[in-house]
Amino acid sequence: MIIKSYEVQKNESNLSKYNFFLLYGENFGLKKDIRTIIKIAIKQKKDKIEMLSLYETEIINNEENFYNFIYSGSLFNNKKIITIFEATDKIIKKITSVYDKFPENVFLIIFSGILEKKSKLRNFFETSKKTICIPCYLDSEKDLEIIAQSEFRKNNISLSREAINLLIEKSNSDRANLKNEIEKIKSYAINKKKLELNEIKYLINFSGDYKSDILINECLCGNISQYKKIISELYINTVNQILLLRILSNKVQRLLNIKEQENKSNNLDNLINVSKPAIFWKEKPLVKKQVSIWSLNDLKKIINGINNIELLCKQKPQMSKVIFFNFFLKICVKASNFP
Repeated sequence: MIIKSYEVQKNESNLSKYNFFLLYGENFGLKKDIRTIIKIAIKQKKDKIEMLSLYETEIINNEENFYNFIYSGSLFNNKKIITIFEATDKIIKKITSVYDKFPENVFLIIFSGILEKKSKLRNFFETSKKTICIPCYLDSEKDLEIIAQSEFRKNNISLSREAINLLIEKSNSDRANLKNEIEKIKSYAINKKKLELNEIKYLINFSGDYKSDILINECLCGNISQYKKIISELYINTVNQILLLRILSNKVQRLLNIKEQENKSNNLDNLINVSKPAIFWKEKPLVKKQVSIWSLNDLKKIINGINNIELLCKQKPQMSKVIFFNFFLKICVKASNFP
């Protein structure tokens, strides 16, 4: 069965009747949004969902984990969702082998890139009875404008049309990138209802070529030389310490959440794959390294430290830059001592 991406929302009540979903095309952000809708459709009020994320290569190299998750019983008969990333026609035999004896409480969501009409995977999902096939084409600028306006409206944040257009331009017209920038702005605008264009410019890209994510990742990974290189350039530029502290807080809180879950699960890669908000694929190895470096107790200390440093920066604005950089350096040095 074929469903257009814009029809998914209105068909939400029927999605739980299907166990197999293929989301193909170039729009990764749209695929993630549709997966969220599918998950909501599947989940009833008291349902608990078990999630597993795998890449096609993982299944081909070790199919046992894939089959075990599908057919292993759940103590409370929980529903299960398996997401397969970067799928191609190579996976079709694995799908057809489980199709006729697939458990009712298990749902398979497949992310694929561009699939031609002759694709065996696409053809199977377009024609089979228990499957849904959803093409995910790139968004138009109007689509992205609607997404941005909707998100800011929900959070009572006012932005000019010029600012929204700048956001779309800087996100390279990519839905996932746009949503990452929106999350950054929402974190910054906790107590602000209207943001000026110059604030948006700063949030999107500060200090020339370096972004806040790079600085903070180098710090949390203990890469002192790279950290100092960025800091030396920031020192001669205007730095919004409060913004960077809030971005650091969000990243550390994410590590804290993953670390807490790690104590219950041995699959760190899966925890990172299903983390919310989603982690950009290029950042996943860094997050994995950071989780291995920092203990739960250390992460909690950083969160408390951020609150204290933010207060100090506000109380002593003339010393705020020194206070801020010393705090970041202490974190970086501690991470660098990890064996």
